[in-house]
Amino acid sequence: MSLRDRINTALKEAMKAREATRLSTLRLINAAIKDRDIALRGEGREDGVTEAEILAILARMVRQRQESARGYEEAARLDLAERERAEIAVIEEYLPRRMDQRETQAAIDAAIGELQAESIRDMGRVMALLKERHTGQMDLAAVGPMVRARLAG
Repeated sequence: MSLRDRINTALKEAMKAREATRLSTLRLINAAIKDRDIALRGEGREDGVTEAEILAILARMVRQRQESARGYEEAARLDLAERERAEIAVIEEYLPRRMDQRETQAAIDAAIGELQAESIRDMGRVMALLKERHTGQMDLAAVGPMVRARLAG
């Protein structure tokens, strides 16, 4: 079952169970995916978003909510921060399990070895490969400095 189908099935189940937070979050996910579908049609791609693109959309949604939750906490709006965290929990159900530090380092080493990357000039290729293979499994913003350090050292 594709990720899009899993989300749509969960949306129907949330409607039946009258789970308001879950339902609204799943609707937001669907809207983000449909927006990307429409943008791709404008670019001439009729096939719609791929699984990897859906994972990237979900990862971006999680990041946005984490930033919002931090902002709400700083403003002492704990009720809103909690709502953001509830949405994060729903979104993360559809992301693959996050790699731990050891697994992330192993993936970086494997990508560098496979591409025979030797200098900082190869960083773009390494990051592209990691993004292709591990979207949603690792925070690519945090991985960038790790790759840079590995290639510079």
